[in-house]
Amino acid sequence: MIFGKKDHLVGLDIGAALIKVAELKTTKNGSVLHKFGIAKVPEGMIREGRVADMEGLAEIIRALFQSQNIKEKNVALSTGGHSVVVKTISTSKVPDEQLHRNIRAEAEQYIPYDIDDVNIDYQILGDSEFSAEQMNVLLVAVRQDLVDEYVELIHMAGLNPVIIDVDAFALQNIYETLPDVDHERLTLLLDVGASKTSVNILENNNSRMMRDMTNGCEQLVSVIGERLGIDREKALQIIMGEIDHPESGQALAEIYEMVVGNWCSDICEVVYTFESSPGNARVENIVVSGGGGFINLLAEKLTDALKVAVSKINPFAGLVRDSNELGELEGYQLLAPIALGLAMRRVNDK
Repeated sequence: MIFGKKDHLVGLDIGAALIKVAELKTTKNGSVLHKFGIAKVPEGMIREGRVADMEGLAEIIRALFQSQNIKEKNVALSTGGHSVVVKTISTSKVPDEQLHRNIRAEAEQYIPYDIDDVNIDYQILGDSEFSAEQMNVLLVAVRQDLVDEYVELIHMAGLNPVIIDVDAFALQNIYETLPDVDHERLTLLLDVGASKTSVNILENNNSRMMRDMTNGCEQLVSVIGERLGIDREKALQIIMGEIDHPESGQALAEIYEMVVGNWCSDICEVVYTFESSPGNARVENIVVSGGGGFINLLAEKLTDALKVAVSKINPFAGLVRDSNELGELEGYQLLAPIALGLAMRRVNDK
């Protein structure tokens, strides 16, 4: 089987704890999962969303591509956190050239950085519900120094960075492919990663509200390691359900209650803010991904607080599986969505 087109990209999800890589084949039967792999990132190599050890991380990426026998050099990657601003704004309907100038002027109101220090992109969402003369636009701004950092990293790994996306958009990209999903329902896509949590409220596959928060599994890892006197690796294994620590059951329960309770409070605050705005309906569905999805208490607390069903994403459900190339994938379904969403991008995508 060969690739149907030559414009495909490898999806590369660079997290603070794990790097995930995915490659898809385009066939007449749909997208086929061809390659998928994960590599661990040593503690401190990425700090607060920034790369602290460029050469070390580049070597991990090179080794991951080699271990998965991935030959393609063109990659799509993504970022998020405090260096990224995503905002839905309303602006006048004007020709494209003037729209670009208007968007840049509007952006200065919402971006906490010098406008000359960011990359700006936007997507027209459609007519404003309040005025026939206005339209809704999704504004995305990323700090230029972060973009430059990622470009340098990928080049050091011997690869070609073609697209730099936003984590929440990549997750949305794969979610839209899933079968048996009612996309008209107001759905909260929740990704709890190592160093941040992304919240994306969708309706008809359009993002209605998006937020990134500094909560993440590394908080839990740190507290567990400190309280139980264990290293980071064992704390991660406990969170992902790979090992038990029965002699510290009560201490773990208290840690989870405190940390996960704080996550839930912050997530609920975003939801309540959205639901309280005029014209917005209630969130009907929550889909969880990321390492935080391994923590059942999070789903329980969100269900209790928001009175909605919470499920865990299975990003492989909408893909054809290349059984000759891949092993068991069930344990990776919470970790793979962003890499898979990036792998669905194409060279000439906006």
